[in-house]
Amino acid sequence: MIVEQLSLVDFRNYAAADVTLGPGPNVFVGRNGQGKTNLAEAIAFFATLGSHRVSTDAPMVRDGADAAIIRARLAHGERHVLLEVQVNRQGSNKARVNGAPVKPSELPRYAQVVLFAPEDLQIVRGDPSARRRFADQLLVQRSPRLAGVLSDYDRVLKQRNALLKSARARGIRGEGLSTLDVWDDKLIALGAEVIGARLALAEDLQGPVSDAYTAIAGADHQPQLEWALSARGGDPEEGTAAEQSGVERAIEDVFRESLVSRRSAELDRGVTLVGPHRDDLVLRVRGLPVKGYASHGESWSVALALRLASAELLRAESRLGDPVLILDDVFAELDADRRTRLAGLASGYEQVVVTAAVDADIPVELRARVVRVEAGRILEAADA
Repeated sequence: MIVEQLSLVDFRNYAAADVTLGPGPNVFVGRNGQGKTNLAEAIAFFATLGSHRVSTDAPMVRDGADAAIIRARLAHGERHVLLEVQVNRQGSNKARVNGAPVKPSELPRYAQVVLFAPEDLQIVRGDPSARRRFADQLLVQRSPRLAGVLSDYDRVLKQRNALLKSARARGIRGEGLSTLDVWDDKLIALGAEVIGARLALAEDLQGPVSDAYTAIAGADHQPQLEWALSARGGDPEEGTAAEQSGVERAIEDVFRESLVSRRSAELDRGVTLVGPHRDDLVLRVRGLPVKGYASHGESWSVALALRLASAELLRAESRLGDPVLILDDVFAELDADRRTRLAGLASGYEQVVVTAAVDADIPVELRARVVRVEAGRILEAADA
């Protein structure tokens, strides 16, 4: 897949911008705060339906505007498609494919992007929410219909939490809240599908992550991925470990039993304590959790490996060709050895987008078409 043209209106610090991209490496160079990362963010939005920097859409809309427009012309071999999304400061976003209105959740069917940025260090070192977000964005790219499942789960979760809070305020305890059963059924049906997809994703990523880690770090530290499920008693929010059982049971059954056992606690606290919204993707190297035990270099290698493995997974499964690989301000953060290794791996993709503050940060392998960015303006394009 190739992004041939990107156009922005009222997006971040761009009143209007048009930039042409080509196959192979495309480099955006500019001092910090000029808008080069905003270009990368806009490209990735079509694939992930969100930002890698903020959890809501409003910050992506230019100050003083009610909505931002992102347009991209993509090439899938000989086939071309025009995508457009209107990111609203308030209310639902709108989308078009070749001029025809579609649900925004349809966009990942046409665009696959893997973006690596310094913020990705939080995937391995930060809260469980960062790892859940990483997994769910990749799930949507693998199976775009899961965007709807995740959205429906969040909606049901909010409604169930509202019911629990209301019950707590009214002093309802025990089995006195029969209407909760209806929401339990909906939560279990949607949550079990999310959990099942996440478990399959972790299994599919294991080999590619191991290969990518070895390629980046130059050593095999046996990286591992495993979900700690709150439905099985493992809750990173509570610091508890999952039960170990040699008998695998249906996710729905385990989920329901866990909800029943935690109902009193949920009514006391007014919040749902079981479900994929409280699960964690546990990452290990050398048999130890990355969070709290891995060195800085190992943590960077794991974060890079997760993104490169994601790209390999999409490349192997997609009919769109290679995903667009975006490396946003990462080379300045890496030592010389990892910088060289990453550049060698990235150069094999159909299209690579690199952002850098200075030309010297760009490895020779990725020096091709360079676009200068200054204060929300595209200044020039030249061959490096």
